[in-house]
Amino acid sequence: MICFIMLTIGCGGSDTNQNTTEDKHKQINTPEKNNTDKKRILFFGNSLTAGYGIELSETFTSLIQQKVDSAGLVYECVNAGVSGETTASGNSRIDWLLEDQVDVFILELGGNDGLRGIPVDETKKNLKSIIDKVIKKYPDAVIVLAGMQIPPNMGPEYSRAFKDVYSDLANADKRIHLIPFILEGVGGVAELNLPDGIHPTAKGHKIVANTIWEEINGLL
Repeated sequence: MICFIMLTIGCGGSDTNQNTTEDKHKQINTPEKNNTDKKRILFFGNSLTAGYGIELSETFTSLIQQKVDSAGLVYECVNAGVSGETTASGNSRIDWLLEDQVDVFILELGGNDGLRGIPVDETKKNLKSIIDKVIKKYPDAVIVLAGMQIPPNMGPEYSRAFKDVYSDLANADKRIHLIPFILEGVGGVAELNLPDGIHPTAKGHKIVANTIWEEINGLL
């Protein structure tokens, strides 16, 4: 359970100070501006999306690109993950990313909010704002919300309320497709995480990629 707790909350805030220059350099993988033939899948998240501690080619975003290509689908995966991102900072950052076309939007944020004890209502408001901005700019975009969880040591009531944020948002808007827990099968499994016990290894990212692919494969 302790390992599960550490991994569940670790995809956000505590990794900011650990980030290397190489990690920062690879956090946003933007396709060529003149590539107009492909639709865009935008992965918007924190260190989990950014692929902290592993090569960019090993991240679940890159692995999903491989699945997309193998399936003969004409999509470009864009890794817009930044380590340490909160829902508030993500809400501020999303606007400039929407300058380019978004056909599928995968939102993976909230872990840092829970780690910092940010009020659940604030997290929910920020996530909704991000989603609303995407829908306003691209009303036909597919929206996928990646659920997260936090440990009970933040208080069982807070933990339950935090977990419910994602299902509440998805239940309130049928346009939102929910992945209940993006770290399913990875959280708490030592061999699937880096020595810090927080971030998934390349093997862990393969499992995360499969979890996401199961949700979006039929949507593309």
